[in-house]
Amino acid sequence: MLVGAEQARRAVASRDARFDGCFVHAVRSTRIYCRPSCPARTPNPGNSTFFPTAAAAQAAGYRACLRCLPDAVPGSPEWDLRADLAGRAMRLITDGLVDRSGVGGLAAELGYSARQLNRVLTGELGAGPLGLARANRAHHARILIEGTGMAFSDIAFAAGFSSLRQFNDTIREVFASTPGQLRSRRGAGPADPGAVHLRLAFRPPFDAAGVFGFLRDRAVTGLESVTDLRYARSLRLPHGTGTAVLRPKAEHLGCTLHLADLRDLGAAVARLRRLFDLDADPVAVDTALAADPAFGHAVAVRPGIRVPGSVDGLETLVRTVLGQQVSVAVARRGLGVLVQRLGAEIDDPAGAGVHRLFPTAEALAEHATAAVPGPRSRADTVAEAAAAVAGGALRLHPGRDRQELRAELLAVRGIGPWTADCVTMRVLGAPDVLLSGDLALRRGAAALGLPSAPAELDERARRLSPWRSYAGMHLWAAATGRAHLETESS
Repeated sequence: MLVGAEQARRAVASRDARFDGCFVHAVRSTRIYCRPSCPARTPNPGNSTFFPTAAAAQAAGYRACLRCLPDAVPGSPEWDLRADLAGRAMRLITDGLVDRSGVGGLAAELGYSARQLNRVLTGELGAGPLGLARANRAHHARILIEGTGMAFSDIAFAAGFSSLRQFNDTIREVFASTPGQLRSRRGAGPADPGAVHLRLAFRPPFDAAGVFGFLRDRAVTGLESVTDLRYARSLRLPHGTGTAVLRPKAEHLGCTLHLADLRDLGAAVARLRRLFDLDADPVAVDTALAADPAFGHAVAVRPGIRVPGSVDGLETLVRTVLGQQVSVAVARRGLGVLVQRLGAEIDDPAGAGVHRLFPTAEALAEHATAAVPGPRSRADTVAEAAAAVAGGALRLHPGRDRQELRAELLAVRGIGPWTADCVTMRVLGAPDVLLSGDLALRRGAAALGLPSAPAELDERARRLSPWRSYAGMHLWAAATGRAHLETESS
């Protein structure tokens, strides 16, 4: 946990929603665990205990509160801040890797034995990879139970359970209800049988203007469609394809998913949460940055700024390479040409204007030199990087160690420190990367009275650690003058 026991008690006593997702609060007498902001009567301190994860509470025999639904909260910001084994493992477990490849596959991806991984996760998070994956499956099953009219047997398969019996037993153990009782509490599923409707929670404040503006400026025709109040895009997922439409609300992002294979629900949700940086702790970030005189006004103007992440590591790498030493508009046009030439067409069931996927690593490795517009050297870099991804020499996923990934990127011809740092910041969600060589950030630094020379800016920004990625977004905003965005009320 990021908080100690005494701070956790104070958070529960004050029902402080800022701590939702950072830990769970369990009541010994009722054997129920809750989010810190649960509206139920606060128990006596001696009757309370705290766990770092829902999986740890479940392993200790507690079941989820159906009043506050402690699984329906932002994820812990600790996983973005931590670059250690536990943090890297949690990002991959949330993406569904254990369900797809087992604990052995997760351990191999992280470079540890299954026994070492289980020991570390149990010691630090209170549950091993199987327990953490089980909690993840239960959460996604509840979403499908309450948000669709699917048959329970189909939900069991989609959520990653090996049998209907295992699904029923897990729902009873975690929620103290049957699947039918959970569905009846929330009413009938939505009218559109092919869609899954979700609320992606975040910790306020949330700078919707910044994220949606960033994505709108870089939106690639056919792959994405962005307006002030809607972001839509296609998704390449482990079991198939999908499309997502997201709209900013007062306390969450409304999300509608159309998935070719519902087993991809967990991966889709995890990747969209990373794209919008929804698990961030904006109060901690804003408090730290506002303490610096140069950023006080910037934080007041744009509270809750986010660092846009990634739904596809290869796509982010190619975007970054094509953005080298050119304007955002030029890079966007080049990406549009590439997607039109090599991206596969898909259905657009939501009518959102997204009908192409980003090209595969194999397609880019074979055809990038002819399909990538601009200098031949840039096309060669894309082809070499894609070949490394296709061959497994370059792995672009959020469970990577930052320094190892950076070194692998720098080994590709045409990739320098700016590109490597930009990719690691977005793909890994690294919170402490300042792109001091970026021209726009340097202009923003000058606007805030900071040194604009990269070496001097790096030295000045040391005091902003571990939030230098967020400081960089403030500098970018200062350079572009991004305005606020009104959100829908519900």
